[in-house]
This record gives sequence, structure tokens and C-alpha cells, in this order.
Amino acid sequence: MKNILVLHGPNLNLLGSREPDVYGRITLDEINARLKKLAETQGASVTCFQSNAEATLVERIQQARADGTQFIVINPAAFTHTSVSLRDALAAVALPFIEVHLSNVFSREAFRKESFFSDIAIGVISGLGAAGYEFAVQFALNHKNQA
Repeated sequence: MKNILVLHGPNLNLLGSREPDVYGRITLDEINARLKKLAETQGASVTCFQSNAEATLVERIQQARADGTQFIVINPAAFTHTSVSLRDALAAVALPFIEVHLSNVFSREAFRKESFFSDIAIGVISGLGAAGYEFAVQFALNHKNQA
């Protein structure tokens, strides 16, 4: 069975009420439920995890190395532009991952165009709202991990 970890960074717990004109009205719980259902239809599992704390996200990434996770989908949110420690954790566990952003970061403030993750990710999905997570999970379901 394919095991996918979906990580949500800071402030994503406020989805649905936080700047809905930028991030939409869907809640994080609704996104997570869709992703789990998508995985179940293909005999896989999705574990979703959100934290506003950088260290907690680093620890969860490190845990993925030993818990059977085969692929990571991550929306680092504000940590996209600041977190060397998250980047290093992703590099250290050496699991394939996709970087996801709800909004089109390239149509926003200049600082949002810089990512600490994009160059080591398999791919980046930006600006497709909650559907971006679904596209990333679908890709992960079809991805063949190389040993």
C-alpha cells in the first residue's frame, strides 16, 4: 500500500476564514478529507499533519523516514521563503516530494517568488487552490519510488 504524508505549514489551519479571496473558502479539514478519500479509492493511505511550528514540522519529516512514508506533499506556507531547517530535513530523509501552494505565488509580493524547496522538489504546484493538493496526491499515487 502506498503511504503519502501531506504536510501543511503555518496558518493553514485557518483556511476557510483566512483571506478567502486569496486562499478560498475550503477548510483544511475539507481538503484533508478529499485527499484521504482520493487515496482510499486507489488502495493507498494519506496522513495529514499541520503545524504552525517549524521544529514540529521538521520532526514529522524526520519521522517519515522510518514510518513507511513513500512520498510527501508539502505546503510549507510562510516557511517556503525562510526555512533552511525544513529544506535540510526534506533533503535528509530523501523521500520524493511535491511543493504545493494554494495561491499563485508568482502573482503576489516579490518575496513569495523565492522558495527554499523548489529546486529539490519533484515538482511545484502553485495557484490551483485546493485542487493543487489533489493533483499532487494523484501524482504521488502514480509515482514509482526508485530504490
